[in-house]
Amino acid sequence: MSTKRRFGFFIGLLVIAAIAVALAAFGIVPRLRARQILREQTNRAALPAVSVVSPVRGNPAEEVILPGNIQAFIDAPIYARTNGYLKHWYFDIGSHVKKGQLLAEIESPEVDRQLEQAKEDLRTEQANLELAQITAKRYVDLFKTDSVAKQDVDNAVQTAAARVATVKSAQANVQRLQQLVDFEKIYVPFDGVITARNTDIGQLIDSGSSGGPTRELFHIAAIDRLRVFVQVPQVYSHVAVPGLGADLTLPEMPGRRFPGTLVRTARAIDPGTRTLTVEVDVVNSTGLLFPGAYTEIHFKMRSATPSLVIPATSLIFRSQGPQVPVVDQSNRVHLLAVTLGKDFGNTVEVLTGLPADSRIVANPPDSLVDGEMVRIVQPKRSETAAEE
Repeated sequence: MSTKRRFGFFIGLLVIAAIAVALAAFGIVPRLRARQILREQTNRAALPAVSVVSPVRGNPAEEVILPGNIQAFIDAPIYARTNGYLKHWYFDIGSHVKKGQLLAEIESPEVDRQLEQAKEDLRTEQANLELAQITAKRYVDLFKTDSVAKQDVDNAVQTAAARVATVKSAQANVQRLQQLVDFEKIYVPFDGVITARNTDIGQLIDSGSSGGPTRELFHIAAIDRLRVFVQVPQVYSHVAVPGLGADLTLPEMPGRRFPGTLVRTARAIDPGTRTLTVEVDVVNSTGLLFPGAYTEIHFKMRSATPSLVIPATSLIFRSQGPQVPVVDQSNRVHLLAVTLGKDFGNTVEVLTGLPADSRIVANPPDSLVDGEMVRIVQPKRSETAAEE
């Protein structure tokens, strides 16, 4: 065979081999690629599927609604200070009264007679004192001329001094009985409203001085300004400071608010309830607020530290404490220890430990561990709406 034919034959074999290799490559490469894709899809499908959400910045000014009971600014029961029978009363329940007005009169004739007797006893002692002083003066003058003994002079002088003490005692007794007689008239101690009248004309009044039971005659409340004591949870205790504004709402007057001001706090947490007692004062110029009524207090409390709000379902509670799973850019999970704030039910407040740009796992499985790879899926529309 000539060299030319031999070279052509060799070229033909190379072409055939190249065609065979190309055909084999076109058949094997897609298979390998499909196998690689299948392997990647299988590995991806084996990863835990999670949906992620972003934290929301907490509102720095939050409205906190707490229950409270309205109380009168001054509230006092009125009792009798002397025994007797009620002669007359001048104001009934609901009456607006002023300080110093006559509220009622008690009739106690035996106290009146005791006062008259005490006054007569005082006059007797004053007369005896005057006589003793005259006698002592005479004895002193006689002693100067040696007409009486020194002992007689001393007796006269000391008798006069004793009569002075007796007169003072009688005067004190007259003043005591005069006060009891003055107590027969009961006066209003401060401006307010009569909220109760527990007596009537002719009833026996016992002051309790004799050991018997006492009875409240009237009850007076000052309602021009009212107090509301509120139990503030410990988490809000450092922002509930004097000067904080508050609005009162009542169920019987929907849509209406009455402005008030936080004026003082107990400055101590109740260990039983973990709450801080605060007082809110409100001006009752309209008279629509009644002491003893239930009310809701609306506080506008501004948080002292910035916070983030996340779904409550994102929390993981383990021995290390509360943790939040976040997904990094390589879809790897990291469990971050966080400090929780207020619980809003479906959401919770995170104070520290969570970056604001984190991708949070919305519903982490119990088996999720730190460093694990995950597959991010889009949440269902209903779940997204529920989280919002």
